[in-house]
Amino acid sequence: MSKRSLEKSNKHFKKALKKLPLGVTSNFRYWGDDETIYIKRALGCRLWDLDDNEYIDYRLAYGPYILGYADERVDQAAREGMDIGGVFALATELEYEVAQKISSMVPSAELVRYSNSGTEAVMAALRVARAYSKRDEYIMIEGGYHGVSDSVLWDVDIDDWDPQSGPPEKISSSHGVPDKIGDMVTLVPLNDANKLEDVLKKKHGDIGALLIEPILGNCCSISATQEYMQAVRSLCDKYDVVLIIDEVKTGFRVAKGGVQELFGIEADLCTFAKSIANGYPISAICGKEELMRSIKYGGRASWWNFHSALSCYLCSQ
Repeated sequence: MSKRSLEKSNKHFKKALKKLPLGVTSNFRYWGDDETIYIKRALGCRLWDLDDNEYIDYRLAYGPYILGYADERVDQAAREGMDIGGVFALATELEYEVAQKISSMVPSAELVRYSNSGTEAVMAALRVARAYSKRDEYIMIEGGYHGVSDSVLWDVDIDDWDPQSGPPEKISSSHGVPDKIGDMVTLVPLNDANKLEDVLKKKHGDIGALLIEPILGNCCSISATQEYMQAVRSLCDKYDVVLIIDEVKTGFRVAKGGVQELFGIEADLCTFAKSIANGYPISAICGKEELMRSIKYGGRASWWNFHSALSCYLCSQ
């Protein structure tokens, strides 16, 4: 088989470097100076780059295109949604309709609030958990991915780790993240309920939430076990900790009701993102009414809480 040509992509890469760091708008898209590709069209599960090389996208843009690219049903709904208008600073009936649909599939989603991305939904979930619990610290799972806010860019350093020396060191996964934020984060390994309980016994008075991605999308889809997730639910109840399940990469895919249906548990708060609109920009923070009522009137408005009527219309379809 002949080696693919990347002549046009390589040429564009040199041009893009003049305006874009690494020549791309996300580090995930940088594959090396001579290997970064630029896509010109997509259909179904297939992509074509500037040099007409054809690829099968097994992950469909890292997950959100659950119906595939350029699905005619979705595109038709998008055209209809454009007739509604753009991004309003006011409410629409569609918001309620979509919330009803989500609640019918996800029992823990008693109330719903929208945003634009998974990052923003997780940020909001942590904020609601703090407001409800009156505690600032939180637990994350080693290897979990929850977006790019400073609060969640923490993991363990395993590059030079010697298992005989004790647990790996906690580090930020990006430059520019203040160390003080890491003081609020405790990392625990997946599928080790005993380790989790050890942490909760010592720090439950300070910890307000546990944030977990039960299937680690950026770690070869390593999955929590059902037994572990049920233990997590029980431990959060026992130590009065808010359980946040990040379903950005699992919602409506591993089961109609996401990992919560798959493992037979309910989160206190959960997050979803672009998959609910087949890739169009929208996200949702959902949860039990008691916690979601922590969202009260007042404070400053933000465009982060707004979403396009087009995306909401797509969700309703």
